[in-house]
Amino acid sequence: MDETSHILVVDDDPMIRSLLRRYLSGEGLRVSEAVDGAGIRATLAHGPVHAVLLDLVMPGEDGLSLARMIRQRSNVPIIMLTGKGELIDRVVGLESGADDYITKPFELRELLARIRAVIRRTGPQPVPELAQEAPAAPGETLIFEGWSLALLKRELRDPTGAEVPLTAGEFELLRVFASNPNRVLSRDRLIELVKGRDWASFDRAIDTQVGRLRKKIEADPANPTLVKTVRGGGYIFAAAVRQS
Repeated sequence: MDETSHILVVDDDPMIRSLLRRYLSGEGLRVSEAVDGAGIRATLAHGPVHAVLLDLVMPGEDGLSLARMIRQRSNVPIIMLTGKGELIDRVVGLESGADDYITKPFELRELLARIRAVIRRTGPQPVPELAQEAPAAPGETLIFEGWSLALLKRELRDPTGAEVPLTAGEFELLRVFASNPNRVLSRDRLIELVKGRDWASFDRAIDTQVGRLRKKIEADPANPTLVKTVRGGGYIFAAAVRQS
C-alpha cells in the first residue's frame, strides 16, 4: 500500500476520529475527517480518496444512506464501522455499497489490515481523460449478451455502451462468473476463486453480493437469466462469453 494513501474517516464521535487519525497517520497514511454528507462530498471533490471508514450509526444521515450516496459518486472502497453485531445489519451495510465491515470495539491492527486489503483489491482509480483511449488488448475484455467487462480497466458497459459502476466486490464476482461461464460454482468454490484476490469479506455475504450484482446486470433481478441459482449447488453464469 502506498504511504500516500488517503483515508477518509466518517464518524460523529470526535474521540474515535482522533484515535483513528493518530494511529493511521502514524502508519504513514494521509487522514481526513468528516461528520456528515457535506463533509464527505467536500473531501471527495478535492482529490482522490483510497478508502472510507464509515460509522453505521450516526445522527441525521445514517451510515447506510451515506454509503449509498458515496457509491453513487465513486467506487472508492468503503469499510463500515459498526457497534452492532447482528448479521442483518452487516448484510444491509454490504447491500448499501460497503466493501467490508468491522465491529466495534476493534483492534487497530486488524482495521489497518482491512484497509490495506481493500486498497490492494481496487488498486489506483482511473482518471478520466479527454484523449481517445487505446483499443483493448486481446483477452482484456470479456463480452456476453452485449455486455463488455474490461478486466484491466475494471469497467463494465451495458449493451448500449453506457458504463455501469461496480463496487470492488461486484467486479470481482462478475470477473469470476464471466471467466467460468456455464459451470456450476458452489459457494465454497466462488470464495476460493475470489479469495485468491485477497477478498476478505466475500465469504460473509456471498448471496448478498450475488443479489447486488443481479441488480446491475439482470433485466429482472427477481427472475435472473444470467446469474442463475442452482438448488443445492450454488450459481451458474448462463451466457456465452468471448474474449476481445
